Amino acid sequence: MKKQQPQISEDKILEASWELLGEEEGIEKFSLRRLAERLGIQAPSLYWYFKSKQHLYQRLANQVSKTILEEFNSDGDWKEQLTALALTQRNVLSRYPCSTQLMMMTLPHEPDIIRFTNRMLLCVEATPMTREQKLQVVNTLVNYVFYFVLDNYQHERNVTVMLKEKGTEPGEELIRLLDDMSETDAGLFRRMFKSGLFQVMGSDTSFEFGLNLILLGIEQVIKEQEK
Repeated sequence: MKKQQPQISEDKILEASWELLGEEEGIEKFSLRRLAERLGIQAPSLYWYFKSKQHLYQRLANQVSKTILEEFNSDGDWKEQLTALALTQRNVLSRYPCSTQLMMMTLPHEPDIIRFTNRMLLCVEATPMTREQKLQVVNTLVNYVFYFVLDNYQHERNVTVMLKEKGTEPGEELIRLLDDMSETDAGLFRRMFKSGLFQVMGSDTSFEFGLNLILLGIEQVIKEQEK
């Protein structure tokens, strides 16, 4: 007798996956078994839709890429386009839990991931840079956004863990450590930290400053090519 396909859909699987990824355990504890439990089905039923967990990760990353493309809108010059694309990418990645890890763990073997990469390349296609430089520009920009979002995500998780385990903010423990260190070893760091400068890390201002540094570097490369 032929087996019946389970009464679920790919969209429901993806939705449940995002819910699971958004829980405290994150991607580290994600499994098809836990996903099946969330959906109220047997784990083998998932294989009707996805050959493996890696295949599921590919589709989740593809969904993120599709959302970035749908929300990206800029008809300006290369700098305006790259700025808008980086801002859109950060916004979308921040909404989808563990999406940065997913994008970094998967290969560009899905249509919207390829479209996303192609769209980034189109932002700088009209510049006089070499093809190698254009590809490096895209890689540098994407990796900057990935790192920024991932660093902020991990910091928030670390704060949550410390509050749960020790009942204190990480900053309180760091201040005690800094106060025990000499002026030579930690003086400048201590003054900057206590003045609140490190609170800007992870903010819009911090993101835009780093992005501007990258754009200024690209602009300099273009100027050199035009000489």
